[in-house]
Amino acid sequence: MIKVDKLSFSFPQKELYKGISFTLEEAQHCAFIGTSGSGKSTLIDILMDPERYLFEGKLEMDPTFEIGYVSQFSQLDRTKETTVFEYIGEQFIKIQDEIQSICTEMETSSDIEPLLEKYQLALDAFDSIGGEDFESNINKKLNLANLMKLKDLKVSDLSGGEFKLIQVMKEMLNSPDLMIMDEPDVFLDFENLNALKNLINAHKGILLVVTHNRYLLNHCFNKILHLENMEIQEFDGRYIDYNFSLLQTKIELQELTVAEKEEIERNDNIINNLRAIATYNSEASRGRALKARVRFQERLEARRLKAPFVDIKQPTISFGIDNEMEEDTTVISVSNYSVAFDELLLENVNFEIKSTDKVAIIGPNGTGKTTLLREIFNNNNDSIEINADVKVAYLSQIQGEMLKDSNTILEEFIDAGFKTYDEIRSYISNYGFEGEIVNQKIESLSGGERNMLQLAKVSASKANVLLLDEPTSHLDTYTQIALEKAIEDYKGAILMISHDFYSVVNGMDYVLIIDDKTIRKMTMKKFKQMIYARHFDKGYLETEQNKKSIEMKIELALKDTNFELAKGLVDELEELIKLL
Repeated sequence: MIKVDKLSFSFPQKELYKGISFTLEEAQHCAFIGTSGSGKSTLIDILMDPERYLFEGKLEMDPTFEIGYVSQFSQLDRTKETTVFEYIGEQFIKIQDEIQSICTEMETSSDIEPLLEKYQLALDAFDSIGGEDFESNINKKLNLANLMKLKDLKVSDLSGGEFKLIQVMKEMLNSPDLMIMDEPDVFLDFENLNALKNLINAHKGILLVVTHNRYLLNHCFNKILHLENMEIQEFDGRYIDYNFSLLQTKIELQELTVAEKEEIERNDNIINNLRAIATYNSEASRGRALKARVRFQERLEARRLKAPFVDIKQPTISFGIDNEMEEDTTVISVSNYSVAFDELLLENVNFEIKSTDKVAIIGPNGTGKTTLLREIFNNNNDSIEINADVKVAYLSQIQGEMLKDSNTILEEFIDAGFKTYDEIRSYISNYGFEGEIVNQKIESLSGGERNMLQLAKVSASKANVLLLDEPTSHLDTYTQIALEKAIEDYKGAILMISHDFYSVVNGMDYVLIIDDKTIRKMTMKKFKQMIYARHFDKGYLETEQNKKSIEMKIELALKDTNFELAKGLVDELEELIKLL
C-alpha cells in the first residue's frame, strides 16, 4: 500500500496541493483525473522520486517498492536495432545471456567455485522476475494487444502509437509493485486504444493512470483520484458512478445553497430594519440586537457550502467567423493526392469539403493523416485547391509547430495580432488562463494548457475553415465537452483528425476513412456500426448520448431551481447508467 497524508507542495509561482491525502492499495486500477495544470504530473514525480521535492506531510511507501513508468512524452528511438521481442524482454534476455556466459566460462575454468556462486545468483535473479515464463508472457501480451505481427519487427520501424503500447507491455512484464502511466492514450488510434484497454484490464498489480480519455475512463478503472483546486478526492468505484455521485451531490448542495441564500436575505432585511430603528432609537438593547444579527449573518456567510469537485467551471470555447460562406460552396478540393516517405502512405485521394461540413479523418497511426492536414494548411500542393474566400486556422498535434516555447502567454497573443495586454487578459480568461500564469513561458505549461492556448488562437482567428489535428489530446473531460459544444455551434467547415469516439460521433457529419492507401467517405451510421462491431456493445453510443441529454436537462432544471424536476431526471439517469 502507498499512503499520502496531508501533503502540501508549491512552486514559487503556484501552490499545487494543500494537505491532500489518499491511499493506493493492492489490485486497485486508479484513474487520476483533474483539469489541465492542476498538478497531476508533478504529483507523479513526487511519488516516483520524493527526495527531489521539498514537500510538507507524509508519503509512506515500502523502500523496496518497484515502480514502473510510462511517460506521456516518450520518444521513439529510430536508432534502435533491437526487435520488438528483444526490447520487451530486455531485462530477461540480459540475465539469460549472463547465465549462458557463466556456463561457457565454467567449461574452461579451473576455479569453478566462484563461478558456481555467480551462476546461482543469476539463476535466483532470473527466477525472482519470472524468467522461466518470460517468452510465453511476452507472446500473451502481444496477442492480448493484437500485435503479434510486430514481434520480429525492428523497434525503429514502429509507429508512435505502436511504440507506446510496446513500452506499456515492457513495464508490465517487469511486474512492478506500482505501475504509473501518464496519458498513455494520447494519439492512439482506435485499434491501439482498444489494445491499451485490454492491457490495463489484464494487469494484476496497482495501476495509477493519468487519462482524460472517456473510453478508458468508462471501461478500465475501479478507483478515481480527482485533483482540483489544490484538493484531492477519492472515490472507490467506476468513473461513470463517480460522475453520477457528483451530480447527486450538486443537486443537494444547490438546494441547500438556495435555502441558505433565502435565510441570508431574511437576515439582511432584519439587519436593515434594526439599523433604520437605531437612527431614531438609541436604546442599548437595540444596538446589542443589531450586533448579534450582524455576527449571525457573518456566521451564515462563513458556512456557505463550497464544493470544489462538484461545479468545475468549463472554459468558454467559441469559434466565430468573420466571413460566413454560402452553404454548398466548395471550400477545399483534393484531387489525385499522394504522399510517401519510406513507403507509399496515400495514393489517388479525392474528396471535397463544403462550407458547413464537419468531417473527421479516421485511420491508423502512421497513414499520412497529419501530413495531408498540414499540406492543406500550407496550400502549396498542386493536388489541393482552397477557395479564394477561405481563411484557414490550424491546430497541430505537434504543439511547438503553432506555439513558440520561449514566448510567454501574453507574448504569444501579441504575436497573434492582439493590441494590448488588457485585451489579451480579458480574452484568455475564458479559456482558464487568469492571474500570474499569463506571464509564464509556454514551455512551462502542461500539454492540456498548451492545447487550450491553441484552441484560443484558433478561435481568435475568426476563420471559416478549421483544421484540427487531435484537438482533444491532453484536454480534460470538461474541456472536451466544451469543445464539442463549440464545434456543434460553429457555422463554418471543420476537417478534424481524431481518435476520440465521442468527439467524432457527437460533432461530425461524416467521416473520411483511410482504407488501402486511399480515402473513402463513410456515413456516420456506417461508422457507428463499424465501431460497435469492434469496440462497443450495440447501442452504447446512443445510450451515452441519451445520458448526456438527460444531464443537460438536469443542468437546466438546476438553473431554474426546479429541484423536484432535477431529482426525477436523476432517477431516469440512474436507470441509463445501469445499461452502461
